Amino acid sequence: MKAFISVDMEGMPYIVVLSHLNLKGTLYSEARKIATKVTLTAAEELNKHGFDEIVVADSHGPMVNLLVDDLPEYVEIVRGYPRPLSMVAGIEDCKAALFLGYHAKFGTMKSTFDHTYSGRAVNKVEVNGIEASEFLLNAYVAGDLNVPIMLVAGEAQLLKDDVKRYAPWAETLALKDSFSRMSAKSRSMVRIEKELREAVKKAVKKFNHGTVKPLKVKKPVKIGVSFLASHFADAAELLPMVKRVDGLKVEYTAKSMVEAYRIFELFVLASSGVYAIIESLQ
Repeated sequence: MKAFISVDMEGMPYIVVLSHLNLKGTLYSEARKIATKVTLTAAEELNKHGFDEIVVADSHGPMVNLLVDDLPEYVEIVRGYPRPLSMVAGIEDCKAALFLGYHAKFGTMKSTFDHTYSGRAVNKVEVNGIEASEFLLNAYVAGDLNVPIMLVAGEAQLLKDDVKRYAPWAETLALKDSFSRMSAKSRSMVRIEKELREAVKKAVKKFNHGTVKPLKVKKPVKIGVSFLASHFADAAELLPMVKRVDGLKVEYTAKSMVEAYRIFELFVLASSGVYAIIESLQ
């Protein structure tokens, strides 16, 4: 039986400043160790409770964050970007999924590193009129592929705002409680590890009892994307299926959430290109 783990960084414990989050950051090595420890703890507990294969999707930034020296033999890791299905690449043939290190959507008050997928380009993403966090976007894609989310561990406000509302069957574990965008309180790693093992154990029990389910979205899927600057919307509007709503917002309709997600991923890549062009001209 195969499980899937998607690993982000901003919702991990102790990670509170920008130098934790980028390849050249002075605290990046610390953040990598933290994220790897949390991920391997969850993977080990999954393996203890019947999952003999685990796919880990390294899903923050350039997606090469997790340390790979001590991966157990039952773990496969997906690294690098761009890639199909981005943060949930490799989920297709898995039976259940865990999201680790996840964070709240852009504009969430007192929540570390609040953003939605691209802090540089995206203000808001709406799925059939519902404002979506990265959790909700990825959970909808998983649901499109009939994969249930059985556990989410991350920043506390995300769990309150989105997970408990849209996937109440999922086990949750707050890895930190935020004081502001760049400050949070975290428990000791010893305690977090103990609590995570217990949460995984409970999640697997729910899965085995059939009380977790895929999060489905009504089709066709209508997506609205509001950007942080109009030049990003200019680029997105070039796709023929895209409708420009105003200076910052575009909309489109897709046959499935997987298709919708792929188009959105293209928006993010195009925005990165536009940003690079503008920077080169200064």
